[in-house]
Amino acid sequence: MTLKNVFDRAAELFAVLSTRIRLRIIKVPCHGEKNTRQLLSQIDVAQPNMSQLMNIMYRSGIWGNRRHWAQMFYRFSDPAAAGVCWGHVNASCHGLSHELTTQNEEFV
Repeated sequence: MTLKNVFDRAAELFAVLSTRIRLRIIKVPCHGEKNTRQLLSQIDVAQPNMSQLMNIMYRSGIWGNRRHWAQMFYRFSDPAAAGVCWGHVNASCHGLSHELTTQNEEFV
């Protein structure tokens, strides 16, 4: 893989993760495969919207899925994407949380 390909792939991943709901969704299957019902119980979104969001993430190559009877299960399909996505999302959110806490303390 060339450096250009690496940057292209990174740009694709960040584009997919450019909404707050997708950033929240990416955290859920970090501890293993989850079905749609499990995702819905942790993310406050309507079922049709969840299906659409998961389809976007599936087509991007972040998720893999499998059907078991009537249920669809999702998991990270690309270990590199999982590391990049979750590592950066977690670090960014932690940094922003700390920054907001510090700002709130200054205004109290």
